[in-house]
Amino acid sequence: MAKPRRSNDWGFPRWRGYGSAREAANVRICDRHGCDEPGDCPAPKSPNSPERWYFCQKHAAEYNSKWDYFEGLDKAEKAARTKSEQAASAGYAEAQHYGWSGSGDGSRSADEMRALDLLGLEADADFATVKKAWREKAKTVHPDVKPGDAEAAQQFQAYQVAYEVLKQAEERREWKG
Repeated sequence: MAKPRRSNDWGFPRWRGYGSAREAANVRICDRHGCDEPGDCPAPKSPNSPERWYFCQKHAAEYNSKWDYFEGLDKAEKAARTKSEQAASAGYAEAQHYGWSGSGDGSRSADEMRALDLLGLEADADFATVKKAWREKAKTVHPDVKPGDAEAAQQFQAYQVAYEVLKQAEERREWKG
C-alpha cells in the first residue's frame, strides 16, 4: 500500500508558490467575433445600462473611439448633462496649474493648447513669444485695418480670446510660482 503524500498546501506560510494553483482559472474571452484575447475591459452595451461587453484592450479602444455618451439625448438634455459633469469635475480644473515642472511637458490645459495652436506656436512657447505672435496676427485682422470685414473681426476676436487664455494661465503660474 502506497503512503499518501502530504500536500504542499498545509501550514503557514504556504509551501507552494502562489501562482501554481492546480484548478483551472476562468478566463473571459473578448466579445469581439473572432478574437481569442482575454476580455478584461468592460464596456457598456448601451447608455445607463448595467449590461457590459468584455473586450481585449485593442477592441475596447476601438469601441470607445466610436462611443457617443450623449446618444439618444436631445440638445437641452445633452447641455444639462455636460454642465453637471463639468461642475462635478471642476475641482480638478481648478488645480490644473499645480505641477512639478514647466510648460511644454503636459502641464498646459486643453484650452491653452488650442490657443497656442491658433497662434501657430509650439507647446513649450514662453509668454514673450505668445505676446509677439498675438501682436503679429492681431495686426493683420484688426478692425481698424480691415473695416467692415466680418470674417476678419471674428478672427481678431479669436486671437483676443486665445491671448487672454494664455495670459491668465501665465498669471496663475507666476502667482503660484
